[in-house]
Amino acid sequence: MTITPESKVGQIATEHPLATRVFARHGIDYCCGGGVALSKACEKRSLDVTELVAEIERELAAPVEDEVRWDRASLKDLIEHILTTYHRPLDEELPRLEAMARKVDSVHGERHPDLLPAVLSTYLELKAELDQHMMKEEQVLFPLILDGRGALAAAPVSVMEQEHEHAGAALSRLRELTDGYQAPEHACNTWRALWHGLGALEEDLHRHIHLENNVLFPRALADAG
Repeated sequence: MTITPESKVGQIATEHPLATRVFARHGIDYCCGGGVALSKACEKRSLDVTELVAEIERELAAPVEDEVRWDRASLKDLIEHILTTYHRPLDEELPRLEAMARKVDSVHGERHPDLLPAVLSTYLELKAELDQHMMKEEQVLFPLILDGRGALAAAPVSVMEQEHEHAGAALSRLRELTDGYQAPEHACNTWRALWHGLGALEEDLHRHIHLENNVLFPRALADAG
């Protein structure tokens, strides 16, 4: 596809996976906000759309290893990729980030009452929802799709998309609270590690949700198998 200001962000991410690096760089939501035109996404972030298109084109032109076009892979391979690349690492990463968030809040929360307790509570809500969300996908939705009955999954897909919206809102709140995950100069090593981990979580969840919202779910619902 030719990338224009009218191109949808999610479509760009699907057809040009390397463009997600540029979106992540500038905090552009290409998963839950995938239906938005690039010009609107740039306007929201106070970015010049022409410069952003040029940056994406430079990223695509750079010599790199081949990126997998998951919109062309089998549904079985796509689901396996989602499970191994995103779900299983979250089993370890979510508790790790919780432990750090609790520690940083317990040590520094009294001196930063408007920041750290809010970060902790927002993160805990996000973690609880993600834990339940992944369980529902693995026990209900993914088996339905793998059984060739994805066209019947409109109701569970709608629920998953709503939960993705909630997760996206929590990520936006965390980015706002943490000033884009920029730790203050006086932050201890655990605090810095927490901010870094939350930033990495946001980037991974954007890729994760994009693959489900913009690739897996539309294909599954269109599958008449």
